[in-house]
Amino acid sequence: MNYAEIKHFDIANGEGVRTTLFVSGCRRGCKNCFNEVAWNFAAGKPFARETEDAIIESMRPAYVDGLTILGGEPMEPENQEGLVAFVERVRDEFPRESGKTIWCFTGDTWDVELVDGGCHHTEFTDRILRCVDVLVDGPFVQDLHDITLRFRGSSNQRLIDMPETLEAVAAGIAPAKAVRLWGDERVYATHTMD
Repeated sequence: MNYAEIKHFDIANGEGVRTTLFVSGCRRGCKNCFNEVAWNFAAGKPFARETEDAIIESMRPAYVDGLTILGGEPMEPENQEGLVAFVERVRDEFPRESGKTIWCFTGDTWDVELVDGGCHHTEFTDRILRCVDVLVDGPFVQDLHDITLRFRGSSNQRLIDMPETLEAVAAGIAPAKAVRLWGDERVYATHTMD
């Protein structure tokens, strides 16, 4: 797997201050994608152990709230294979109790492409999603573009609370009804100061 870029002190791709990894490779080709340069799977540099180490070290300061993974498309099957051990390593280094979160952005819709039987569900998918705190899912759709939305570009995209959603699935709720959305701060969710 290659990566196109790593951003430190990122405040645009998830809550708080984050280290953000942009993986290379995406077959989706959304019109007006903000990161078309990362569509090519060969773009950027190989994702090596030294890169993993540097990302983890960048997350250690108390002011860093977590890791965000986007692309490209992290959930392309070959990228899942390249990410799974790293994401598990990050979760081991920074358990949920640490307060550091893992966000992942995907053009896939969780309850369609990423569930068992979905076209992007692989032997690695469930392992990755068990580590993720917030999954921003759904393709960017230009006709649904809305600049008032936080952490997403179009209104069809959802911010899914993955631990709560996976808990609902484990309780026997069908994936389409199990989705639990991440709760943003009231001022951002309602656009009011009340």
